[in-house]
Order: sequence, then structure tokens, then C-alpha cells
Amino acid sequence: MKHGRTGAATSPLRELAQAHGVDTSFRGWDGADRPVPDETLRGVLTALGVPVGTPQEIASSLAERRSEPWRRLLPPTLVAREGSELEVAVHTGAGRPVLVSVLAEDGSRHPVPQRGNWSEPRDIDGRATSRATFVVPGHLPLGWHTLIAEHDGDTARSTLVVTPERLQTTQALAGQQRWGLMAQLYSVRSSRSWGIGDFADLADLAAISGAQYGADFVLVNPLHASEPAPPVEPSPYLPSSRRFFHPLYIRVENIPEYSYLSAESRTVVETLAAGLRPANLDTERLDRDSSYEAKLTALELIHLVRRSPARENQFEVFRREQGQGLEDFALWCALTERFPADSPEWLLEPTGPRGPFAALYRDELAGRVTFHCWLQWVCDHQLETAQAAATDAGMGIGVVHDLAVGVQRHGSDAWTLHDVLAPGMTVGAPADMFNQIGQNWSQPPWHPGRLAESGYAAYRDMLRSVLRHAGGVRVDHILGLFRLWWIPDGAGPGDGTYVHYDHEALIGILALEAQRAGAIVVGEDLGVFEGWVREYLAERCIFGTSILWFERDNGVPFAPESYRQQCLTSVNTHDLPPTAGYLAGDHVALRESLGLLGRPAPEERAADAEEQEAVLALVRERGLLPESGTVVGIQETVEALYAFTALTPSSLLGVALVDAVGERRTQNQPGTMNEYPNWRIPLAGPDGASVLIDDLPDNARFASLIRAVKLGD
Repeated sequence: MKHGRTGAATSPLRELAQAHGVDTSFRGWDGADRPVPDETLRGVLTALGVPVGTPQEIASSLAERRSEPWRRLLPPTLVAREGSELEVAVHTGAGRPVLVSVLAEDGSRHPVPQRGNWSEPRDIDGRATSRATFVVPGHLPLGWHTLIAEHDGDTARSTLVVTPERLQTTQALAGQQRWGLMAQLYSVRSSRSWGIGDFADLADLAAISGAQYGADFVLVNPLHASEPAPPVEPSPYLPSSRRFFHPLYIRVENIPEYSYLSAESRTVVETLAAGLRPANLDTERLDRDSSYEAKLTALELIHLVRRSPARENQFEVFRREQGQGLEDFALWCALTERFPADSPEWLLEPTGPRGPFAALYRDELAGRVTFHCWLQWVCDHQLETAQAAATDAGMGIGVVHDLAVGVQRHGSDAWTLHDVLAPGMTVGAPADMFNQIGQNWSQPPWHPGRLAESGYAAYRDMLRSVLRHAGGVRVDHILGLFRLWWIPDGAGPGDGTYVHYDHEALIGILALEAQRAGAIVVGEDLGVFEGWVREYLAERCIFGTSILWFERDNGVPFAPESYRQQCLTSVNTHDLPPTAGYLAGDHVALRESLGLLGRPAPEERAADAEEQEAVLALVRERGLLPESGTVVGIQETVEALYAFTALTPSSLLGVALVDAVGERRTQNQPGTMNEYPNWRIPLAGPDGASVLIDDLPDNARFASLIRAVKLGD
């Protein structure tokens, strides 16, 4: 994409962009301000549904933006904080009375009084229109309510969400320190796995780390749904749906109906399982497709087993509770099985579950729709079992799920939720110190206006599903709830701009749903961000994330006392090599081999060595490592770094399972797709042999690292 003339900061186009929450310039990771090209602004505004084809359209769109609120009796969605009043602007014909009230979630009705007089009327579309302020009372309970305005026989309704001032579940962790494992579940197998880690492995991982080692949580990768059949996308951060779960993680033998298979069917399933057992010891590459194909064959046989009346009733209750969202997701799965992504049917009818394409096949594919609903019910049951295993093992938090930033462009959510997504755009990130050419994540963004118009229903339902059987949620790139880097189709990662969202609504709803679920929230707040964002998250008691190597001020590593209390602190992250590999500079070598460095490799290696030494020097000062010049083993260094994190005031400490067992290989290299086997590296030890869950209770390296972490107790 070529850069055109950016134009003056006060040009009508740039004024229009700013009026729609689109940045016309941004500050890069190096602190320099960069103007956004006009082409980018036009593309983003077009995706928002704003005409910008001619100077006349731009002028008309700007006038429309200014008068838009005056055409509505009420705003589409309002978000208040518990215990605080909320002022609401009401627009109506001049001099005409309006009755405003709240219909609460529990059915009670609350009057909303007017504050002050009506404004001087403005001419809106030839009609004299005035504005008055009404005040929603501060005594309303937490929850989803309806604001109602009655005027001249017409009634307007808006979604009113009352959210926590502070997230109490996370606030309650102040003054104590808890640790937990961080693991990529698909890579963590047991002797009973089908080549891929599953929900039963999650339950066992939680039980071992909780009961034997004293962990309070286990944080796993996103478990979101992918394609309904192989081949499947390997990245857990590029799902088909963020509301539903991946049947790849089902433990087939743990489904109650498995016990009632016929002898012939049981033989088929046992043969499939036996064929995949050797894969549990394969340390080269995970094969999701083979595992998923075998599991689907087994699951279809089990689905044919007649359920008991009690089990059938439970399935029907689940289906009713999940509502139309589940039915639409299952329909997409069935349609995708029938029509591949490149089939002309999808191109002719990309209109979502309410379109004629969906209506034509909904009845014909009813059996497959039921099957895919059943798969989600099985996932739900096994996730419930995993969380119960965690709490039964003494974990105070339990399973912490990871919420991806977005979804595939041609997946389930993109189809079922297309009304609240922005067309022609993907999201990503501008250049930073570790990704010096920027990133394009190939995910469509929420449309800010349409999401508000819908009352944030899709966002709410997604959060409820993720939190249904969880002790917490990690929100990947939580900065995206404030602003997202939008990239027009066909443009490079750097040719985008930030689009702002109503963070008071998105963060408030996140806090509300987490508090109702009794779950904590950790936001991944790394990368380029505005300073006030972290202050805002801390104010709402949303935890942040600190990675040892990144915690610096003007290049100087933070002393442990300077770390945040409201934080999950760890030595590394899945976008870096395990600590043994990081200390060896594997991340520099890998990025060099892939052409991802923004400066010559010798300079990068020298800078990396200097940054590492600055951290290690601080660790030595605290007496956790011997003086410089003394030969120190890799394991001793890794343990010292984790002991250093235990000296911080951070309430949560994360221990990467790869570090606990001595793995060295990188799980994911940002900025790549197939250039590196991202998300396909099985868990192995320093000797290259597979590490199974069965091995963890007697793993001396694991036990030694946990003792180091507990130095801070």
C-alpha cells in the first residue's frame, strides 16, 4: 500500500476520522509520532459505514456525525458503575414531556428523574429538537437492565448495564501471593491421550500441581473452537469461535455413553486410540489433524448411543440455556462440513444464520446440528470436571482460561456475528521492539457502533461461556478493549491506525461477568499502550501482566519491589522461548533465520546480551546467583530468575511448565505462520524425550523450581 499525502491535521477527512474514534497519528514504540495516511483513514471510515468518496460526502458525513445523537430518543447502550449516578441525554421534540424509567433485571421498576431544563431547540431534519439530562439512580443492583423512555405514545428502550466499581474477586487477592502453572494444553500429553493434550489431562495437571505442589491456578491457552473437521488451524489464538470450545480436547473414554458402546463399536474406538498412543511420545511435531479425525469417528459412534432419560434432559437443558447462539454455531459447523470454504454457496450467501442459505439447510442438516450441539455439551461437562478437580486439589482459583483477541475471517463467529464486525479490516499491531515489522493477525474487528447498538450481547455471551467453568480469565491484548490496530485489506501491518472503543463499557461488562462467575481477570497489557490505560485497569482491579525481561524504566530493569501488586508476574511468555532457550539467545537466532530483525544480527545479539546481563546482575545483587565469573548451570539460573519474581509484591506468579521440565524450544514466533511450526511443539525435557503428565509427580526438576518460587513465602 503506497502512502499518499497525509493532509493537514485539521482537514475535513481527519476531523471526520477523529469524530469516529479513528486516530490520525500514533506514537510508535520508539516514541516518535507518525501521521496516518489518508488512504488508511478512508479505508477504516468506509469499514465503519461512513461515506468518504468525495469532499461533499465527507462534509455530509461530518454533519451527520454531529447530529446523529439528536435523532435518537435514547442512546443505544448505557454503562453505569455500581453506586454511582449516571447522566443520560434524552432528545425529543421541543416542549414535549418524556417519562423515563428503569426496568431492572429482577422485574422491579425505578423512576429516572430529570435534572435541569430542556435545552434550546435545534433544527434536526426540519424538526425542532431539544435535549434534557435525566439521572439514573445509583442504587440499582449489578446487572443487565433496560432504560425506557415514553414519549407521545412511542417507547424507546436501551440496554443499561450496571458494572462493579472494582472487581471484587481480584481485589480480594491483595496482601497474598499465589502461584500457578502456565501451559499450552495441546502440548501436554499423558499415556492416555490421543496424541494431543485434552480436558482430562487438564484435570490431572491441575490435581498434581494443586495437591502435590501447592499451585492455586493453572493457566492454559485458548480452548476456543476451530474448524469442525480436519484440517484445523494450529494457532489457538486464531479460532473459529471464541464462545464455543474445540472438541479436539474431549477425552473420548470419559463420556458416560462410552460404557454402553456395542462390542463392535468399542473395538473401533479402542483401535483408534491404540493407533495414536505412540504419538504421545513423539517430540518432533504435534499432529492435530490425525487426532481430531480419529476422535470425530469415535465421537460419532458414541453419539449414536441412546442416552438415559436423565442425560437426555441435561442435554436439552444445556441446549436451551445456550439458546440461538449454540444453534447457529452448530449450523455453521454442519454447513462447513457440507460446503468447503471455497464453495460458491458461501460466496453467494455470506449473510449469516438469518439468511436464505441458512434457512434452506437448517432442517435438512438438523441431525448434524444436534451432533455439534452435543459436542459442545460434552466439552462443557469435561470442563466442569476439570475445574472441580482443580478446586478439589486445593486450588484457590483453579483453571484460568485464555481469551483470544479475535477470530478467523471465515470462521463461525465471522458468519454468525457479521452484523457486529467491520468488513474489509483485520487487526494486528504496529512495530515494536520484538516485532519490528508489525503484525497482522488476520482477524476482523468488532464494529464499535454496531456492537453498542446490539447492547454488547455477543460480547457478553462470549464472556459467560468462557467463564462458565473457570476460576479466571486471561484477556490476550487487553489493550484492544481500549483501541485496536486496524489494517485495511491488502495493506501491510504498519499501514494501519488505532480505532477506539468504549472501554468503560467493555471493561465494565468484563468485570460484571467475572464477578458474577466468581472469577479473576488478568489482562495481557504488554506492547505499545498509553500510560493511563494501566492506571484505569488498576482502578477497576483488573490485573496486568509483567514479564521479567520487559520490566524496565529507560532500559534499567525494575527492582522486585517496583513491580505491580495487581499483576501476574512471570519470567517468560509463550511468544518467547522457554527461559533456557532465551538465555541462550534462541529468540535472536530464530528471528534472524526468518528475516524478522530490524537491525543487523550482531547488533541485536549484543543488545540482547546487554539486556540479559542487566537483569542477571540485579538477581546477583539479591543473592540469588553467585558473583559474575562463577560458572552457573542453566537450571540454577532459571530457578534464580523465578526466585526473583517471588520477591515482588505481585499477587500472582506464573510458572511456565516448559521451564519446570527443562524444555528449550519456542512454541510460537510472532510474525510468522508456516515459516515456523508455531503451536505444534510437544512438551519435552532437556534430553529431548517426551514429558508426560504421568511423569510430573516424580519430576525432580519440577519440584526444585517450585521450591525456588516458594522462597518468597
